[in-house]
Amino acid sequence: MTTHTTPPPAPRPRTRRRGPLGLAVTVAVAAAVLCTGAVPVGAAPAPEPAGPLAGGATPLTELDAVGRMIGGARVVGMGEASHSAHEFFTLKRRVFEHLVTHKGFTTFALETSWSTGLRLNAYVQHGIGDPAQIMEEEFQGQYVFWNTEEYLDLVRWMRHYNLSHPSAPKLRFAGNDLGYPGPEAFTQVSDYVAAYRPALAERFEKLYASLVPEAGTQAGPWMREQLAKDPAERRAQADRAREALDLLREEGRPADPAPERARAHDWAVQNATVLAQTFTAYAYPDDEFADRMRYRDRAMAANTAWLLQHQGGKILLASNNGHVAYTSDNPEEFPEPAGSLLRERLGSGYVNIGLTFNRGTVNALPDFTAQQPRTYTVTPAPQGHNDHLLDELGGRRDFALDLRAMDTEQRAELTRPRPTRSYGLYWSPEAPETSLGRSYDILVHLHEVEAAHLR
Repeated sequence: MTTHTTPPPAPRPRTRRRGPLGLAVTVAVAAAVLCTGAVPVGAAPAPEPAGPLAGGATPLTELDAVGRMIGGARVVGMGEASHSAHEFFTLKRRVFEHLVTHKGFTTFALETSWSTGLRLNAYVQHGIGDPAQIMEEEFQGQYVFWNTEEYLDLVRWMRHYNLSHPSAPKLRFAGNDLGYPGPEAFTQVSDYVAAYRPALAERFEKLYASLVPEAGTQAGPWMREQLAKDPAERRAQADRAREALDLLREEGRPADPAPERARAHDWAVQNATVLAQTFTAYAYPDDEFADRMRYRDRAMAANTAWLLQHQGGKILLASNNGHVAYTSDNPEEFPEPAGSLLRERLGSGYVNIGLTFNRGTVNALPDFTAQQPRTYTVTPAPQGHNDHLLDELGGRRDFALDLRAMDTEQRAELTRPRPTRSYGLYWSPEAPETSLGRSYDILVHLHEVEAAHLR
């Protein structure tokens, strides 16, 4: 892929950057949805402090220190400043391995469709399917940047761990997002109904008949085509998905209240819930973008919390900085990050980690209409950016910093909003104003990254 070098970003007026499920001028523009892009900067950068910011920075080689920062959290939201940087992906694997070994974590939850998680988990836990093929088929459209050698290595490592640790709790791969309603989720519901409430099978078949993707459907084209449908049709589909969910909740409980049957009902309800989430999200009017984004983040938080409650263990949630954060850098369009909702639900049981970097290369789509990513060179962050400040703090080395352990004056410096790099699906040299101190518990800063290895 071509490498493009860009100059340091300059402030521009704020403009809408369409994120997940956002419909812009054309269907082609709207279709590559589901990841927050960078937001232009609208104000002059704040001055940097004259002296060292903090003495609590820990070299990233010491993952034990990162583990101590995480403490007793049951869900760790780990962000990224780019959806396609090698070091961000490999760091998440390193941290997950450390948490599995030392803190009893069992689930790697990724910002991808729930049904994709079902397919990859079938491989991780039972050896079903070829992970490379699954990723090729599922990581399309807005999830294209997950189809990397780094994530394939992670999935294979998880399978190897389960095989080599037969007496340990099994590791699980999960998706917490709602972009694509794959057939696997429908199958989970229909199999339950056939086994425990067969009298309802015909009603479910009718409700789901027009919703199940046809055999051979690709995830990317399905998402583009869904957004191209008439709004009335999208609303009708959402009504049918919600009717199926209500039917399963109200009439679908097994006659025999044995624990294993109750668990099967819970699992079926969760799959029906995610299907209803998907079609409801697509049904939002295109002029209600912020409400659509709020709904999506609430769904991701709810699905993560469900995994924690019903599957046990602890969870590393891998997502974009903007989703794991406590505050939004663009509240007009992305008003309520999933991280803030998880903190409300779990209190100190949720801890988040924001990732920043100074320079390097990243993969991104050139614009909303592009189908093929390019590799872009990111020049060193200019003075006045959080990324530059952190790079100076760490002496141009990789480090972790517990923002909660900083004194008031030090924390204030990182609470002040400054331009901070953030790349989602689409390339933009602009950087949103971000208050790191209000957004994250822990920061990990990398001096340099390289583009992830797309497959």
